[in-house]
Amino acid sequence: RELTAADYAYSFKRILDPAVKSPWLWLLDGKLVGGDEARAQAQKAGRFDYDAPLPGLEVVDRHTLRIRLKAPDYRFPYALAVQNLGAMAREVVDAYGNDIGAHPVGTGPYKLGEYRRSARIVLEANPGYRESTYVPAGPVPAALQPVAAAMKGKRLPFVGRIEIQIIEEGQARWLAFLNRELDFLDILPREFTEQALVDGRLKPDLAAKGIVHATLLRPNTYWTYFNMKDPVVGGYTQEKIALRRAIGLGYNVDEQIRVIAKGRAVPAPSPIPPDIAGFNPKFRSTAQRYDPAAARALLERFGYIDRNGDGYREAPDGKPLVLERWSTPDSGARQGDELWKKNMDAIGLRMEFRKDKLPELRKMARLGKIPMRGDGWNADYPDAENFMQLLYGPNAGQENQAQFDLPEFNQLYDKARTLPDSPERTALFDRMTELMLAYAPWRLTVHALEDSVRHGWVRHHVPHPIRSQVWKFVDVDTAARTK
Repeated sequence: RELTAADYAYSFKRILDPAVKSPWLWLLDGKLVGGDEARAQAQKAGRFDYDAPLPGLEVVDRHTLRIRLKAPDYRFPYALAVQNLGAMAREVVDAYGNDIGAHPVGTGPYKLGEYRRSARIVLEANPGYRESTYVPAGPVPAALQPVAAAMKGKRLPFVGRIEIQIIEEGQARWLAFLNRELDFLDILPREFTEQALVDGRLKPDLAAKGIVHATLLRPNTYWTYFNMKDPVVGGYTQEKIALRRAIGLGYNVDEQIRVIAKGRAVPAPSPIPPDIAGFNPKFRSTAQRYDPAAARALLERFGYIDRNGDGYREAPDGKPLVLERWSTPDSGARQGDELWKKNMDAIGLRMEFRKDKLPELRKMARLGKIPMRGDGWNADYPDAENFMQLLYGPNAGQENQAQFDLPEFNQLYDKARTLPDSPERTALFDRMTELMLAYAPWRLTVHALEDSVRHGWVRHHVPHPIRSQVWKFVDVDTAARTK
């Protein structure tokens, strides 16, 4: 059926519904007139009244939704473009309930043809998709003008069927690509960087086979977070802060870049990656350095001492001290575990490792059940707010997986939300970064480079700096593929 303004109003209310427990509540939380009151009423009544009027969401007519905000929000148009605020049909949600994620219904270029969890997704061109042709959104860089010229005026999408294979192990993905079983790898497995690239460029023998390589410094940041509510690594007292900072000083990011990332990353001095609003290229701090001697001294100063001579330190109260870090059960994560263990052994901290698949880890993290874990974030929109919300206190239980809640940080974040991009606003983000480094809910690691490879028969594939899937623009030369 036709998409209407009421579908958007319903979908936004669903984000606000406490029963949904949406991790994307931060996109609307505290912003819509009447939104907080509606959530409070739902918590009191035990159900959200989707049919009750909400002043912040007025369905003017079938195709017009009027949104009223409590205060100016210069980033709100970005929020509306985030896919998690896309429209959902109420009758579809009612039909599928909590399994709605496996039954998407929309108006986009593709519909779901097949879905096998953790294995395979098939997209089929939507016969009801609106008339849409390629038109450049702005000036086209010189290097990409041939691609734009080839697509100009053509009907979208190009491909009628897309098969997405979900292959967790990097070796299996790489071999499937080399065997021409996969048309392209949107992210080259790190452990095969040296087999594919030399000095950051595709190896000549692969280029001779028609393989094409692209590199993107997507706005991203990676870190290891500490659960601030955990009894071992959490807390805001001096000895807990000292423990986290010592862990950070004892971790060698340069070795991570060299050994694990195969040189395809740069150190992250700030949560905010380059090339987005609020980034300060002049920001510097020594808090993120690798200095195991300083780490050992800091631990000694705050009472983390090896009392029984086994080579590992006990807590200041003399009780055993064990750091618990969670990660995924794949070869890349195992390499990361080995580096962490080596680095922590060197400063006398015992570390143990727990494993689970990524979806489960994220559920556990939002519930505050993981003491330490490595994570990262790709920008949903090109603004520092999108990264700082990961440390904003009210977002604990959503994407603030460190459960960090510092009043001064929260106040600075609230103030930054009201300002346009400016030196004044960037200075607020600098101060927020300083607070993050001081209290150490994160050990920042890298901004990662993303390498993609595709066979020459895949046409018009240009990595997007924000969106990771741009299926409707991709074309395949089937004749070349079968040669």
